[in-house]
Amino acid sequence: MSSLLRCAAGEFSALELHLEERLAEQMKHSTGRFPSPGERRSWSRSLPVLAADLRDAGLSGVEMLVEFQLPLTSKRADVILAGVDRRTSRPAYVVVELKQWTEAERFEDSDELVLVGGYGTRPTTHPGAQVSGYVDYLTDFTASLADDAGAVRGLAYLHNATDHGVGDLLTAPTTPASRLFTGQRRGELRDYLQDVFAPQSGADAADLLLGSAIRPSRQLMAVAADEVQRREMFTLLDEQRDAYNYVLYAVRKASQSNTKTAVVISGGPGSGKSVIALSLMGELGRQGRTVIHATGSQSFTKTLRKVAAARNPRVRKAFLYFNSFMAMEPNSLDCVILDEAHRIRETSVNRYTRAEMRTGRPQIDELLSVARTPVFLLDQYQVVRPGEMGTVADIRAAAAQRGIDVMQIDLEDQFRSGGSLEYIRWVEGLLGLGGAEAHRWPGDDRFTVEVMESPQELEAWLAAKQSAGFGARMTAGYSWPWSDPRPDGSLVPDVQIGDWSRPWNLKGDRAVGGAPPAPLWATDPAGFGQVGCIYTAQGFEYDFAGVIFGPDLVWRGDSWRIVRDANKDAALRSRTQVPDADFDRLVRNVYKVLLTRGMQGVGIYSSDPETLRHIASLT
Repeated sequence: MSSLLRCAAGEFSALELHLEERLAEQMKHSTGRFPSPGERRSWSRSLPVLAADLRDAGLSGVEMLVEFQLPLTSKRADVILAGVDRRTSRPAYVVVELKQWTEAERFEDSDELVLVGGYGTRPTTHPGAQVSGYVDYLTDFTASLADDAGAVRGLAYLHNATDHGVGDLLTAPTTPASRLFTGQRRGELRDYLQDVFAPQSGADAADLLLGSAIRPSRQLMAVAADEVQRREMFTLLDEQRDAYNYVLYAVRKASQSNTKTAVVISGGPGSGKSVIALSLMGELGRQGRTVIHATGSQSFTKTLRKVAAARNPRVRKAFLYFNSFMAMEPNSLDCVILDEAHRIRETSVNRYTRAEMRTGRPQIDELLSVARTPVFLLDQYQVVRPGEMGTVADIRAAAAQRGIDVMQIDLEDQFRSGGSLEYIRWVEGLLGLGGAEAHRWPGDDRFTVEVMESPQELEAWLAAKQSAGFGARMTAGYSWPWSDPRPDGSLVPDVQIGDWSRPWNLKGDRAVGGAPPAPLWATDPAGFGQVGCIYTAQGFEYDFAGVIFGPDLVWRGDSWRIVRDANKDAALRSRTQVPDADFDRLVRNVYKVLLTRGMQGVGIYSSDPETLRHIASLT
């Protein structure tokens, strides 16, 4: 674990003169980006106030861990105070969220959302709830705190505010993880800190926290059953929590005042969209709301059905597909949660659709109609098939035609790839997506990037990870044929590179020859022996990802080249329906999805030597 700055409160004043520059340099080194002006202002105006309060309380030995990075995420807590518990003499910690607000009020009747003076009309999470989320997240994923969760407390410090300016916020319920202090209550803050910490050095406590092992993130499928029926399994942070609370607010408002709002939650891979979706499923179900979860992925939905319904088969009925709503009346549901909404199709009609239902109605229109609060969770750069219509612009246009208001919330943080935003930037630069430029992988202690010289080396690397108890899967671009199993049940080793070959994952819903059905390839241990394709891997995560670039996307000279004849995906075959420009975009999106499935590392190989050399030159 790490922070941008560590010092005892008594040493802080000596650092103030060059504080911004030092923190900015550390942030650039740690994250690859420079701080925003708002972050710089917070450092120069808020940190000295907190340090002075600690000194005035006689706690100069308490350590300040500034911009502490929470494990396995890019999110940072403003400060964690580390010291010795006054009562037990054990390590004690206080997570501090610093706000420069002078005025804020509750958003309508919500205890979780607030409006901040001068910050526009979009509500944000109550700072007490925000810091409480940090406390929960830290204790959930820090091994040294596993048996001592009570060692961590939390507080929000609005040091520029008076009680009058934020009076609404002071009425919200508080816990030891969510206390709130204003500048007017500095005396109470000092008393509180004196009650928590002994006047001793916090160096050992800081060492323990910074050196702690990290428990891996609870993977989505492993806790889906608990999440649907027991909300506390996931901790939501910042924009995740904003999105979650806003949806709850919108559902409540729709039922009380007969209104309708569509919520669009947009974020990249690993930003927590599916965590929000399942959290909402659990909470809205407990509130007695009618809510359905839907995706466009057979693999994803079937896995959710299997795991979430492990204790109660009735739960399966809450997990449907985007084309399940053709016959439902408008506003039949309080809420429909549309995960992976980038996979919305032009129409719900398929070969099994009854003749009377073949109306040509757009699928997005059905989804907007079916619930008072439709929620779309999407990543525009994961559109990988022609005919997928789930962009923010598509949803806004369809909503406008129906007179439906849209609230958009963007998720900027990263919870996959070890929380490494730099890795996501590197992948986008490698593939030339979103205007990003290619650059060398700068390295990140939280995430491993390896380029392999052969598929044998890649497979051996993944096998070693699997043997060590990690989840590991190999995937490839759709550049090889995909055969049905032989009559004897054995799988055809379609993915052939030199003298190495392996089968694709199964196509269907039945296990064959010891291999799991397609929907369970990513989660069943027996899935390790097959190569996963984009349609099987999308929506899932595992500890270590192996990715094979096929000959459909190769590097020549100074740019990527598409080789359409090398691609075996029938959905991309028609040059009339899928022009070269669309094919290029879709194939690059495919490789981005495959490269961003890993939580702790990725191994990369290309069957094309020049492409392999190019990728290796960027690592």
